Amino acid sequence: MKISARNQIKGTVKTIREGAVNAVVVICRGNHNPIKADITMESVKELGLAEGKECYAVIKATNVMFATEKIAGISARNQIEGTVVALQEGAVNGHVTIEDEYGVRVSGSITNEAIEALELAEGKKAVAIVKATDVMVAVD
Repeated sequence: MKISARNQIKGTVKTIREGAVNAVVVICRGNHNPIKADITMESVKELGLAEGKECYAVIKATNVMFATEKIAGISARNQIEGTVVALQEGAVNGHVTIEDEYGVRVSGSITNEAIEALELAEGKKAVAIVKATDVMVAVD
């Protein structure tokens, strides 16, 4: 699978909570940091998703937000804690990559202003935040 989305996180489907139109698919990478994706029921069927099936959580870098700690009372379902392992500032925006304790990396594109305001730097702790509706699901 070759796509332009920076984040392609391999895992297995843990659960699928079906609704009339959409489903919430929980993708696990072992027993840690599950990723929730809100996708259509049509996509669940077309991809053949079922508990235990291998798949990928696909997230565009522009859909990743960052914080310096987990945030309570937020509607975004995915908060992945890690350490900043790469940071590159451009003219206006920069790319930040964190790595969680299990070696999974999540990259995001945010403004240089946000990088500076959050005091993000290599070696510092950070949390990648992603709405479930911003997570796509892919299968081989």
